[in-house]
Amino acid sequence: MNPSPALVVCMGVSGCGKTTVARTIATEAGIHFLEADDFHSPQNKAHMAAGKALDETMRAPWIESICRALREKSAQGEHCVLACSALRRSHRQLFRETGFRTLFLFLDGSREMISEWMRQRDDHFMPVGLLDSQFKTLESPLGEKDVNRIDLETGWETVTDTAVEASCKIINTSGQTR
Repeated sequence: MNPSPALVVCMGVSGCGKTTVARTIATEAGIHFLEADDFHSPQNKAHMAAGKALDETMRAPWIESICRALREKSAQGEHCVLACSALRRSHRQLFRETGFRTLFLFLDGSREMISEWMRQRDDHFMPVGLLDSQFKTLESPLGEKDVNRIDLETGWETVTDTAVEASCKIINTSGQTR
């Protein structure tokens, strides 16, 4: 029996580099990349762009649409990497139930560092003003068995190298890279 495909979730607050790290993993490992932001409704994006945090009622359809896409990829036996905040334990648990072996890479850094990174990007709907709400919403994943913390203070090259190495370990345990 073949083991389940692997899902790597690059997680953390907005602006921590999830998408960049996930794209790097996808390229290096040759696996499918999913961007959680692509699953937000136009209403959710407009809400956040207006400086308003989402509540759980607004997040629920977003998380369900991500899970639906993940279940499809899992059924096809495809390894995936997902860039998603995954701030709540309940959301992480839903991702664990999509048919994959999971690894969460928690990109953890200071509010000051991440807010500076957010100020430098101009192509995203999430304003810096919502960063505090992200940190407030974050239910620490530390201690969850399938979570690896990556300290953003170690420098970008170390962050990406660590993320790719950890991802390749879970992907390659199935004996294949795709």
